[in-house]
Amino acid sequence: MKLSILTATYNRAEYLPKLYKSIVSNIIDELEIEWLIMDDGSSDNTETLIRSFEIVHNLNIKYFKQENQGKMSAINNLMQYVTGEMVMDCDSDDYFVENAFKEIYNKKDILLNDNELYALVFLKNENKNLLSGNKFFKENIKTTMFNMYFKEGITGEKIIVFKTELRKKYKHELESGERFITEARMYHKMDLNYFVKCFNIVISEGEYLQDGYTTNIIKTFKQSPVGYFNYFKEMFNMNQKNIILNKRLYIIKHYILFEFLTNSNINIKNVKGLINKILYLVLVIPGRIKTKKMFC
Repeated sequence: MKLSILTATYNRAEYLPKLYKSIVSNIIDELEIEWLIMDDGSSDNTETLIRSFEIVHNLNIKYFKQENQGKMSAINNLMQYVTGEMVMDCDSDDYFVENAFKEIYNKKDILLNDNELYALVFLKNENKNLLSGNKFFKENIKTTMFNMYFKEGITGEKIIVFKTELRKKYKHELESGERFITEARMYHKMDLNYFVKCFNIVISEGEYLQDGYTTNIIKTFKQSPVGYFNYFKEMFNMNQKNIILNKRLYIIKHYILFEFLTNSNINIKNVKGLINKILYLVLVIPGRIKTKKMFC
């Protein structure tokens, strides 16, 4: 049984040793680890460092390098090299906690033996062992990533372990030369055909760096408005029944934001559902005024 771990990195050589050590310390006999690293055009000593990592039993490290294209392109390009039955992403500034691989291995049959599942979802800690968001209200129940966040009240970053044969059918969609799009866009496409199961088990920990996408979200929005605009248009095609009100407002407000950032005209035709249309009409003018103040 093999687990493939994908890491996109750019000038993060100082953080990679901690991730490497966490992988090595989690190695178990029953699970082979394939660590695929895409160096996204780093100018530091990333390549030298990775090639210096000692190869240990059940760990195969594969290093690749591309011209700087961004994280999503790097992950897309790594997927062709995946050979494990399960695959997951791990950022270069994250690391695995004790027994992470054992927990994944113990749940492998739940994922691999169910044709309706595309992934298992686990918890993540943020800085200083604080849980990212909240725990799952129900474990080992079929749901979707969309339902989790927009109907079930789940918050925070989670860790997803995919079934490789299904994950390879999808990719992060980048448009108009943009370099970033939320991972949720791909998840929601997978939600249309498959399910996930969630477990209240922490398997990784990380921190938000000053130059990360999360920290610089306004800059990210300005640089990638087309993909985000299309993503929020697609959200209206998801099942809107029982969406939590604040999440419905989140969708509407961000649709208005990216409608403005893409220089699109006010257009209610893209907004589906009576409640959504009413909220859009109420919020579109004040939303555009607020967006103009923030981004212009």
